[in-house]
Formats: sequence, C-alpha cells, structure tokens
Amino acid sequence: MAVSYLNDAFFSRLETLALNLRTDLSGYFGGKHLVRTYGQTVEFSDFREYMLGDDIRRIDWNLYSRFEKYFIKLFTDERQMHVRIFLDCSASMGKVNPNKAAYSVGVAAALGFLAVHNMDRLTFNLIKGAVADDPFGTIVGKNSFYRAMNELNGLEFSGESDIAAAITNCRDVGSNDGLTVIISDFFTESDWKKAVDYLCFKKRQLLLVQTLAPEEIDPVYDGRISLIDAEAAAVDDPKNMKLLITRGLQNAYSQALEDYQAEIREYCHSRNAEFISVATNKAIEKVLFGELLKVGIME
Repeated sequence: MAVSYLNDAFFSRLETLALNLRTDLSGYFGGKHLVRTYGQTVEFSDFREYMLGDDIRRIDWNLYSRFEKYFIKLFTDERQMHVRIFLDCSASMGKVNPNKAAYSVGVAAALGFLAVHNMDRLTFNLIKGAVADDPFGTIVGKNSFYRAMNELNGLEFSGESDIAAAITNCRDVGSNDGLTVIISDFFTESDWKKAVDYLCFKKRQLLLVQTLAPEEIDPVYDGRISLIDAEAAAVDDPKNMKLLITRGLQNAYSQALEDYQAEIREYCHSRNAEFISVATNKAIEKVLFGELLKVGIME
C-alpha cells in the first residue's frame, strides 16, 4: 500500500474532535464519557434525600439550614469506552486500487486516534476471510497507537471476506461498553445483516462506513470490456464477464447501487445503528466533520 494518509499533520488536525457515545453504555472507570449513573466526578448532577449508609461528606449543609432535612449531592460518572474497529481486508478494498486501501486505513486510523485521544480503549480487527484478526491487542494511549499505525501502513488486501462469520466468531466483540465500526465497501456475498444483528444483540453502538472509489460510484467505461473480479479465484471464474457497456446499463448500475445503499441505511436505522457512504476522493476530515456529525457519532 504505497499511498498513506498516516502522518503527524493528519493526526494533529483531528485533536479538536471527539467521539460521541451514548450515555447509557457501560465501561471502565476513568474515561471522559459522562453517563447517566452517578459517580465521583466534580460535575454536579442532582440532589436526593440522605439515606442510612450514605457518605455524610456529601451532605449539603446549605440545604439543611433551609429545609432542616438532609440532602446529599449527586455527581455524574465518567467511563472509559472500548472502540472496536473491523476493517474489511478483501481484495475489492484495495488490491487493484491502492488509494481505496489507503483511504480505508486512514478512516480506521482517524477513528482510532479519536478513541485514544479521549482516553478510550481501542481494538483493530482485520477481517480476512472468515476470521477477524486482532494483531495489536487492546490499545491504550498514543504510544501504542502509533506503533500499530506503523504496521497498518503495510497492510495487504487480498482474497474474500465473510463479514458475518468473522464478527460472530470473534473472540471478544464486547458488550454494552462502546462503539463498533465496520469499514467495508460491502461488495460481499456474506450476510452482513447477521453481523449487524449480532452486534446489536451485544448492545454495541454501531457504525457502518462504506468506502467507495469514484469509479465505483460513477463508472466511465464504454463499449465492450472485460470485467475481472478482484476476488475471483481464476480467470474462468463466473464472476468475470465480458459486457457491452451502454447508457442503459450504466443507469441500471447507478440505480442498483443507490438501492443497495438505501437497503443498508434502512436496515441499520431499524436496528438503531448508523450508516454512511463516502467516496475516497473526499478528504477524510470532511467525512468526520460532515457525515459523522450528521449521524451523531462525532461532536
């Protein structure tokens, strides 16, 4: 993967952003995400009447002087969430298009940086075939993050991917403790809906990011051409075909892509998950500021 977005200038432009996770998620203590449960932070939330066993140091004596009843102060709790990023490493994601591969890695890196920058835990899972490989373990802190980025720069994209099998068979997808991101073009024969259902069952906040090259969104082919599937097993694979490209066929492709994206979006919406589709010629920062702000993942 010769092209790369991963450099100091890229990460420095992200430092003013933060991931917006739902406040009903659980997680480790010591993070920056305010949750609805009460805890030990300095940010005041509410009062309630004193009950036997409460810490008397939290009694508000000003209220006692006014009402002659004991009330204690309640403060918000802060949690450290776990962000898990699943990156599709199949051939269609970058074997013949290094820019698409680099862009997908850049999106994964950007979201991962926002996690560690805001004191969250981070895991990268690389989907290869029916397996989600976890080469770096749980990443905490920027030093560990940058070491992982050095290895991601050399990531190879090849073969097919089974998103559903890789995620449902993953050793640890977490439960109710943070955000899961699936980055893929979703040009797959696997049942990605099964993966969505499984992660929702695990009470994960879920974001699907579809990365597409400009020529996949608006093909400019004309006349007779041979289409070779990047994931085809052999030259005579039935996925490979010869076609006569006409204006009607181009319109049919555009409509089919639009219908497929609408299907993903509607299915995610029905599961309280989020979906965005981005072109790889659009600056990653604009994706973060624009698309993710719209769906409430960024703040």
